Amino acid sequence: MNEKAEQLRKLHVNGPMLVLPNAWDAGSARIFVEAGFPALATTSAGIAFSLGYPDGERISRDEMLAAVARITRRIAVPITADLEAGYGREPTAVAETVRRAIDAGAVGMNLEDRIEEKHLIDFRLAVERVRAARKAAEATGVGLVLNARTDAFEAPELPRDKRLAEATRRGNAFRDAGADSVFVPFVGDRGTIEQLVRQIRAPVNILGTPNGPTLKELAALGVRRVTFGSAPMRATLGLLRRMAREWKDKGTYGTLEAYGIPFAELQQLFA
Repeated sequence: MNEKAEQLRKLHVNGPMLVLPNAWDAGSARIFVEAGFPALATTSAGIAFSLGYPDGERISRDEMLAAVARITRRIAVPITADLEAGYGREPTAVAETVRRAIDAGAVGMNLEDRIEEKHLIDFRLAVERVRAARKAAEATGVGLVLNARTDAFEAPELPRDKRLAEATRRGNAFRDAGADSVFVPFVGDRGTIEQLVRQIRAPVNILGTPNGPTLKELAALGVRRVTFGSAPMRATLGLLRRMAREWKDKGTYGTLEAYGIPFAELQQLFA
């Protein structure tokens, strides 16, 4: 696992920008690996949706880590797990989640600084949670790649003109506490992304979105890591809903014909 963790860490700093598709099960992960991606992330929302629940730690830590383990058992590339806010407010709970994530085969982990879409966790506590995550990983002997996320741009308590400064403050503090990279979602404009990259002293993770900069543009801005969150899983559910409505309303099979992967091809892929 240390070899995989080091491989993932190097992808954040060397070579081209790291693009990490977000898988929600072993099947989706295998599709992404087949496309040539050297590492993958999971999506907490996608896993929750696949189990019929909303996002936001509505499923238990056990259920989330069981889903992660099902992916790591079948996928050889490094996997970093989206474990939301660490399944507990206190640093001790975060540390336990780190240990459990490593046991599940993950060599990277997301850690958010907001719980259930409420206010940001107090700055000092948020930093201590990152520090606890790093110490817990070190104690296992696995160099977990910690991606500390700040939701400063979506925090209802922060005025819009204060969000960039707070994201930068938290990002740098998280880096000093042991984070390997800093994830700043909810940002789509080039100017803000460029400032984040310049001001945060760590590889910056940006969410790739249809209305935001392209991957080529993000790379040119200096972004080092791009993920997609639940978007791939939501797109898959959108296709499924389109197919269901076609059957119900038209009685035809066009969606199946246009997008279905042949059975024999999947048999070979999953062998």
